[in-house]
Amino acid sequence: MEALYDQGKARAIGVCNFSSKKLGDLLEIARVPPAVDQVECHPIWQQTKLRNSVTRRAWSPLGSPGTQWIAGTVLKHPMGHGILRKSTSKERIRENFDVFDWSIPDDLLTKFSEIKQERLVKGEFYVSQDGPFKSIEDLWDGEV
Repeated sequence: MEALYDQGKARAIGVCNFSSKKLGDLLEIARVPPAVDQVECHPIWQQTKLRNSVTRRAWSPLGSPGTQWIAGTVLKHPMGHGILRKSTSKERIRENFDVFDWSIPDDLLTKFSEIKQERLVKGEFYVSQDGPFKSIEDLWDGEV
């Protein structure tokens, strides 16, 4: 990827699902640091260990079709991270844009740190005794 970057064939390099350990290991050897780490990130899994010079982007930050834990008011309480909102219906896309007439009370903002953290996508499908990741803890470097 760095060769493609040097040749001007890539404007930036990004990674996906890197734990803080994997990202740290990469930053120690990369000549061109990744511009973004796309990870699971939402109020229940805030990824607070991923605080460094690499921008976080959340995949599915508000759930997906059929998700029940998300409510319209959650859109009005962002965590201060870059997110990519997406939807499959025009109506939901319009609703996503109609949330900018608000402000977050300080007491509510502090409550985000009180939410019990739990990774929703564990990644069991990556775990195998024959593969590089023998357990969920191994896959996520203990950040479960």
